[in-house]
Amino acid sequence: MQQIYPPANCPACGSILEWEKDQLFCKSNTCGGKTHKMIEHFAKTLKIKGLGPRTIEKLEVSSIHDLYQIPLEMMIDALNSEKLAVKLFREIENSKNTDLVDLLPAFSIKLIGKTASAKICSLIRNINDIDEDKCKEAGLGPKATDNLLNWLIEDFTDGYDRLPFRWQQLTKIESKSADKGIVCISGKLKSYSTKAAAKKVLEQQGYLVKSSLTKDVNILVNESGIESAKTRTAQDRGVTIITNLNVLIGEQNGIT
Repeated sequence: MQQIYPPANCPACGSILEWEKDQLFCKSNTCGGKTHKMIEHFAKTLKIKGLGPRTIEKLEVSSIHDLYQIPLEMMIDALNSEKLAVKLFREIENSKNTDLVDLLPAFSIKLIGKTASAKICSLIRNINDIDEDKCKEAGLGPKATDNLLNWLIEDFTDGYDRLPFRWQQLTKIESKSADKGIVCISGKLKSYSTKAAAKKVLEQQGYLVKSSLTKDVNILVNESGIESAKTRTAQDRGVTIITNLNVLIGEQNGIT
């Protein structure tokens, strides 16, 4: 059998790859492959329509800064379409009004995704308010906290702060409460037309609703009466199983 050896160099830039646990990473800050992926992730997170991999190549952008410095005329030439260029130009301009809660996950900070960003942004109004105490209050773990604070020191203050964003959280983030318990809904519902409608009511009542039966779930809703693997797991864990959602939320008529 032919032995397969892991690559020693990055296929995009040729830099020596480094091991992190059981994965290889390119640590070069000038790697074109990494840069393109970061821009793709940035555009996808901020929902900038029309800025996919092929468009990024056509525009020849090598950083997030480049996106906000391309004149419309150059964009028209690169895309060979005034209509597409105008649409993309407007999308990029509109992204400047993005709230901080959506901005942070766009910069590929390890462990700082939408959930972590929502936690920290629910406590602050400005990016300068982020510090170790706020991260701890938000419930971020030590690694996520270190990654975020290091990014603020090394990347944000070294250029990202000059990007045309407000870096503010102007929209109030509604925190999801789990005061009454954590609920998982299994199978079809009889009391509500959709799971989304039931979820909305449960959250208004003070429950946190999860799509999967995680270890912290203490209530399983199973109105179908069908015994599934999820139901058996809930029984083994001692999770409370509810067969009528209206009993749980105390409503007489839950059909919507």
